[in-house]
Amino acid sequence: MTTASESFAPRRSEPIFGRLAIIGIGLIGSSIAHAAKELNLAGRIVLSDRDEAVRARARELGLGHEIAETAFEAARDADHIILCVPVGACGAVAVEIALALKPGAILSDVGSVKNAVVEAVMPHLPEGVHFVPAHPVAGTENSGPDAGFPSLFLNRWCILTPPEGTDATAIARTRQFWEGMGALVEIMTAQHHDLVLAITSHLPHLIAYNIVGTAEDLAAVTQSEVIKFSAGGFRDFTRIAASDPTMWRDVFLHNKEAVLEMLGRFSEDLSVLTRAIRFGDGETLHKHFTRTRTIRRGIVALGQEKPETEKLRKS
Repeated sequence: MTTASESFAPRRSEPIFGRLAIIGIGLIGSSIAHAAKELNLAGRIVLSDRDEAVRARARELGLGHEIAETAFEAARDADHIILCVPVGACGAVAVEIALALKPGAILSDVGSVKNAVVEAVMPHLPEGVHFVPAHPVAGTENSGPDAGFPSLFLNRWCILTPPEGTDATAIARTRQFWEGMGALVEIMTAQHHDLVLAITSHLPHLIAYNIVGTAEDLAAVTQSEVIKFSAGGFRDFTRIAASDPTMWRDVFLHNKEAVLEMLGRFSEDLSVLTRAIRFGDGETLHKHFTRTRTIRRGIVALGQEKPETEKLRKS
């Protein structure tokens, strides 16, 4: 595990927020708690989760300074509140904590869908409470309070999608908080975020879930040889398809317009490749594979992924 002394982000001499409330103690929530505590981003860190067993485990792990029994209790008097729950639950949690939010408090979230969250949360916020939605584009296939680690966000993008008219100071402090954990921060509209993430994240997950499901069906016919002889590409799909099913169910239901648009584009492009294979059009296949190879190299060049040679040296 990365320690504060090894982190990209230095430990602060003074915290950004006095009281930080994290509602939902999964991979993201527990990772924020680890990072905020190690890097002194908040004077007091309070966590809550609706699952009693998760709260008990968070206490055992020493996450934060306090584990509250309810979201309302965690949010009371908090300066910064982060909803680390599935996007479909954000509206209900906003209703639950609304009366606990003090004027000047900054409410945020970590959902992979932004427009639906803004629509679900904003109507319930009291006057004087600022909403700065956030999406840290980081994660693993693991979930739960044991899955978190402080370096999860280092050199990963965190996208902020503040609604029009959001207080500039609230946006700046939220940005400062994520940059304090080593994240790279970008600001865009919720609508644009949902369109971009539909192709870069949501559609790949949908394809992975589908491919792994198809392989499972075939495995029954081939005496599990599909699983036994899985190549690296298939193993990458299984990693993605092992992600939290509740979270991804909500993502697809709450970003369905953008996902369906990208799925339509994908289907059209897949038809072109299908035709090229059927008719032996090697030139079309080679041009397509060359173009996509360039995209992969661009991702590595931006530091968002390590080259395979480096992965092999570390394995």
